[in-house]
Parts: sequence; structure tokens; C-alpha cells
Amino acid sequence: MKKDILLTGGVFASVLSSICCIAPVLTLAAGVGGAASAFSWLGPARPYLAVLSVAVLGFAWFQNVRTKQTDGAECACDTNTDGGIEHCKPSFWQTKTFLGIVTTFSLMMIAFPLYSHVFFQKQEQQDMFTNGSDVQKVTFAIKGMTCTGCETTINSEVRKLDGIVSVATSYNLGNSVVEYDKSKIAVGKIEDAINSTGYTVTKTTVH
Repeated sequence: MKKDILLTGGVFASVLSSICCIAPVLTLAAGVGGAASAFSWLGPARPYLAVLSVAVLGFAWFQNVRTKQTDGAECACDTNTDGGIEHCKPSFWQTKTFLGIVTTFSLMMIAFPLYSHVFFQKQEQQDMFTNGSDVQKVTFAIKGMTCTGCETTINSEVRKLDGIVSVATSYNLGNSVVEYDKSKIAVGKIEDAINSTGYTVTKTTVH
């Protein structure tokens, strides 16, 4: 029972550690971009949750290696007789194989932000024929971004708008730099598109 609780806790902590990056992938796939930032508040706790998950799973491995399954009732095993000697065969849920599967899954969840970009299709920016004097640049300071998934969600939403020349979003810098044709779209429309993803524009600077 204690081992089951440990494994459940380890997996839960690993998923929570990256849920802020998993959510944008799921919401973009479901077409509900407005919920992309639902778990962004967990971003600051990510390192602690990752360490907790590794510690819990490490302890589970320690127990698995240290503990010798000798009591048939304790290990929930199936017994078979060979020459009058009973052998205890642990259930699959108590084997190192299962523990290895759980550990691999948890580590993949923890590392999710490192490869989350592969779940987003690269969107090609269409060439626009605009009057150079109508092209303007604006920088939006954005609150709530935690990984590349957040960047892609915002870029995807902004690129749907007519009149967008280019868009570059950075979660590290906490902003999105957009070039747009002012004769086709107003800054307010771009800001609304960003806010619709669930992230919040805190400052707008037109260059």
C-alpha cells in the first residue's frame, strides 16, 4: 500500500511539474486556446515539484531493491509448487518492470518543456505585399508564459489575423513583438487576440 502511494505521488508530482506546458498543447489540439494558461500559476513551483517527484521515485526504487518479498500475503503473489517447495511470484505491479515504466513516464513528464515544441506544427508566415510606410511594430508585455508551448499558442492566434507581417513571442523575455499593417488591423485587435489565449497583455509599446 505504501509503495502504491509513493508511485502515485511521484507520478502526480511529475505531471504537475509540467502541466503548465502540457496544457497549451492540449488546448491547441482541442481548439480551446483560451484555457492554455489555466495552469500557468504552477510555473514557479515547477522545480520543486520535479525534485519532489525524483525524490519519491528514488525512494521507491530504494525500497524495491532493499525489500525481499518473502511473505506471500504481503507481496500479493501467486504460488506454485516445484518439488514440494513453494515459490512466490510477485504480481506485475510489484516488479521492477512496472516501476521502470512509471519512472520513465515521470521523467518524460518532467522533461516535457524541453521537447514540447515537437507537438506544434511549424506555421509558415505568408508573404504579404504591403506598403512599407504602413508596416508598424508593436511590443506586448505578456504575463503568464512559462515555456515554448505558451509562445506557440500566442503566435498561432496572432497569425490568424489579417494584416500580420510577423510575430515573435518569447516566454523568457515575457513579450511578443509583432509587425503589422496598420491599414489592415488595429493594435487593439492584436491585443485582444493575445488575451483570448488566456495570457494577459500588461503593456503595449508601439514603435
